[in-house]
Amino acid sequence: MFYLKPREVINSDAERDWSTDFATWAAHVKTPMFKHYFEQGMVNKETLIKDAPMVAVDFETTGLDCQRNSIVSIAVVPMTTQRIFMSQARQWVVKPRQDLTDESVVIHGITHSDIQSAPDIEDILPELLELVAGKVWVVHYNGIERPFLQKAMDARFDEHIHFPVIDTMAIEARFHRQRRSLWSKLMGKQPLSIRLADSRERYNLPFYAPHDALTDALACAELLQAQIRHRYSLDTPLQDIWLP
Repeated sequence: MFYLKPREVINSDAERDWSTDFATWAAHVKTPMFKHYFEQGMVNKETLIKDAPMVAVDFETTGLDCQRNSIVSIAVVPMTTQRIFMSQARQWVVKPRQDLTDESVVIHGITHSDIQSAPDIEDILPELLELVAGKVWVVHYNGIERPFLQKAMDARFDEHIHFPVIDTMAIEARFHRQRRSLWSKLMGKQPLSIRLADSRERYNLPFYAPHDALTDALACAELLQAQIRHRYSLDTPLQDIWLP
């Protein structure tokens, strides 16, 4: 196929013409569910954040390396800057291609018995793509969802999956890591934590126990809404807030 796969794409989210790219991909993909996904289109970078349809997404995995580890749970929570639609949220446990490790079971609580009759990600993919079609993904740390989902696609289809991302961890880094004063650096002061729970605490959001996909997706959705209220405005264009 003529288009580039995500690992070959060098343009940033902020600079891509997502609406044009989706139209191009829709015309050339072969698998019907991917064609339908791309045909739903995507907002462009000038779209105001208040007008952007979004989904908060979280994956639980067997580890942090997408080349060696697999997805075990996926949660999707539709949202806007003003509302979180929990009645439309979905969560799936899926069977990983690698065995669960004792460490991963302790972290996310998904056991061997939980995945014994779980579907392969291929079986839930049509429903997942329908739920996220046309929406900007909201995650906390973009190093998980994109690479793990693409790796799963590489193993099952000769197709490409891509989507713009708003990363709430990256937003926190912009304000608490990249803007550290020279004095703080010279004094060796440790930068503030930008982990999900610590980031939420700065906005006086309640504590949620981590490592459940649905809870983490909700936590991420609430965090983005707080970040927009405190750091941006509802009239901020997406190019100023999604991944640079």
